[in-house]
Amino acid sequence: MIEVKALKKRFKLTKEHQQKGKSKDVREHDGYFHSVQNVSFSCSQGEVLGLLGPNGAGKTTTLRMLSTALTPDSGHIHINGQNIVKKPLIGRKSIGFLSGSTGLYGRLSARENVEYFAKLHGLKGKTLKLRCEALFDMLDMTSFLDKRAEHLSTGMKQKASIARAVVHQPDVVVLDEPTTGLDIMTTQTVINFIRGLKNNGTPVIFSTHHLDEVALLCDRICVIDKGVSFFDDSIAQFKAQGNSEELNQAFMNLLQGAGHV
Repeated sequence: MIEVKALKKRFKLTKEHQQKGKSKDVREHDGYFHSVQNVSFSCSQGEVLGLLGPNGAGKTTTLRMLSTALTPDSGHIHINGQNIVKKPLIGRKSIGFLSGSTGLYGRLSARENVEYFAKLHGLKGKTLKLRCEALFDMLDMTSFLDKRAEHLSTGMKQKASIARAVVHQPDVVVLDEPTTGLDIMTTQTVINFIRGLKNNGTPVIFSTHHLDEVALLCDRICVIDKGVSFFDDSIAQFKAQGNSEELNQAFMNLLQGAGHV
């Protein structure tokens, strides 16, 4: 289980930016951009949480704090009772994180990339071999395993990046827009993989702009805007509070009702 409570993160504005005059973004004040001001949510075993919000809402900054790439200014992140803000090494072992910047080594094959990161996490021998083979099958990677990463298509790279992110069988998986730019077949493979994680009891957090994916996968939704989470509850409650059975309309109604549009 992962519990996120009252996260905050600000970034110092450059002098050049401050000299340009008043910004339209209310999060810019006191010489800082307050990217995340108060974000809280939770995701239990076998749940999938959809992280929603407009562009620039603070979702990616939030996810980077979950990955321990950024340290919160305040707030708590607990995974199975462990505070990973205070113990980031435990966090890196506990979380499988995929973002748009999750890279592969271009001169290594897809197989070599995944096996390399498996070894970094301490896997070796038969355990490494069996884990990688299982992932390659689940993500339908067998046809391009020995191709260099620099020659892979967008979809192939994304599958290899997902395998790299979860090869160590993390306690929580965090995916930042995992299907963006993918074709229909690759998107379906990713969706099926997330379902497999859910069936195995792994909490999954993923941000997306595709609410059809939310309808297919999610048990819970968290909505963030202007660095604040103002909804964290079930799909049923999302529809009820958004006053619509259509997720797109419910999302817009919630934003408007909270004064975020």
